[in-house]
Amino acid sequence: MNLLSSGNRAALIQKSEQEPYDLLVIGGGITGAGIALDAATRGLRTVLLEKGDFASGTSSRSTKLVHGGLRYLKNFEFGLVREVGRERAVVHRLAPHLVINEKMILPLVRGGTYGRLMTSIGLKVYDLLAGVKRGDRRRMLDKRKTLELEPLIAADQLVGGGIYAEYRTDDARLTLEVIKTAQRESADVLNYARVEDFLMTDDQVGGAIWRDQLSGETHQVHARHVINAAGPWVDELRKADRSLKGKYLRPTKGVHIVVTRERFPIHHTLYFDIPDGRMIFAIPRDRAVYIGTTDTDYLGNLDEVRTELADASYLLDGVNHLFPAARLTLKDIESSWAGLRPLIAEEGKSPSEVSRKDEIFESPSGLLSIAGGKLTGYRKMAERIVDRVADRIRANEGRRPAPCQTHRTRLTGGAFENQAEVERYTEATARTLEELDPSLKARAGYLVHNYGQQTDAIVAGYSSQEGRPEQRLALSELDFTLSHEAVFTLLDFFERRTGRLYFDIHSIAGVRDAVTRRMQEQLNWSDEQTRAQVEQLDQAIHRASHFGEG
Repeated sequence: MNLLSSGNRAALIQKSEQEPYDLLVIGGGITGAGIALDAATRGLRTVLLEKGDFASGTSSRSTKLVHGGLRYLKNFEFGLVREVGRERAVVHRLAPHLVINEKMILPLVRGGTYGRLMTSIGLKVYDLLAGVKRGDRRRMLDKRKTLELEPLIAADQLVGGGIYAEYRTDDARLTLEVIKTAQRESADVLNYARVEDFLMTDDQVGGAIWRDQLSGETHQVHARHVINAAGPWVDELRKADRSLKGKYLRPTKGVHIVVTRERFPIHHTLYFDIPDGRMIFAIPRDRAVYIGTTDTDYLGNLDEVRTELADASYLLDGVNHLFPAARLTLKDIESSWAGLRPLIAEEGKSPSEVSRKDEIFESPSGLLSIAGGKLTGYRKMAERIVDRVADRIRANEGRRPAPCQTHRTRLTGGAFENQAEVERYTEATARTLEELDPSLKARAGYLVHNYGQQTDAIVAGYSSQEGRPEQRLALSELDFTLSHEAVFTLLDFFERRTGRLYFDIHSIAGVRDAVTRRMQEQLNWSDEQTRAQVEQLDQAIHRASHFGEG
């Protein structure tokens, strides 16, 4: 039985109440997903609870790069650069369709953050620390060559550039595939399962009381060990455990905006200076380019983070400074997202100076909490904290869990040997889609980068659908996610499973009615529930495309 099928939720809840688990993981972002996978592959009976949808917090709202963090060299964080730099290659090997090796250009400008000599040295050190293969190592570019590659850059500011290897991903899809792989390895995973309190025995945490956000019912889950991996909400659970003392989280807000590639026709991922001394990214993705990020302290509601007019204007000003020919305005922004980084507070440091290192907190109750870190380092973060659990099990129970296995655990959909094989599979998929309808050919890259070899199942389901070609493909995609990815709301599908809300927002209108009808049928929504779902989607579209408004 596939317990990640939306139709099998009741069976999974019943199983979770009967099962005595070794480990409960709270939080279904990339950190919690990585922990569940690590623990399950070591043979630990594992359950994961996420209060919203998987990846609905920080793990769908990052810069979507599995990158080494070049700027951490400035702070002499060589260990961090080495670890996350090498992790890029590991995660790429586990899912080459989803973690894509691309070239990034660092334009060198007069008075910029990096001079030519220090850039050359820094990128060389970066390559060495990250173990970059010879053919992918950095090259320094003169002004003429930089402009050949990216002619929109202001020539009067440019003095040269550097080009080096980075990796682009879809953070929500990466989280989903890690979740699905954990489930494949026998972990039980539940979204819309909000932990409300801990179960205690002799002052030791032994599970949790949680509320089903879909039905309103409360349930209990028992586990010998509990890890709090709730991202920006980590301190809320530390408060509930009465262990919030010493260090605490300092959330910072990061905003990204999306424009069409037609309006901002760049060819590479770019990391460039803006007038206030910070640097931002511009990243092409299919038909779109996304730009970010801001980095400001955040003191508001953790569940209501949004893009403000000042955020959008700041990013537009940064782009227009180095790319004046683009002349981007607010009207060019199709969509946006805002997310929080759960950083560890450090006195006297600005948000952009705070380290992205992760940290583990251990409570007298036995609760383990983990915060900080980067998307790129999720697997090593999981390894470190599950090692703590394994040490406890050896000391207290006499069992010896296996060592970490995740460096060789292929993610679902990722059974490719290399990126070249992904490209061949994409070409074959494009031919198949073209045979179904010529208008579908362009969707091949999107499908393969989202689903890998699971694309076969989506394409196979196309013929059984009705409607226009785009509707039929969307319905087949929906059927797959309902059956394999625990989809329960319209936003689950349009935001985190498909990315349409961010990268193809106007395409939603052409398929939303068909998708809504199918979900109403499959999930037995009442007319009132259906109206509420449509209203929630409308509000999300408005928030993504309007700034500082209701």
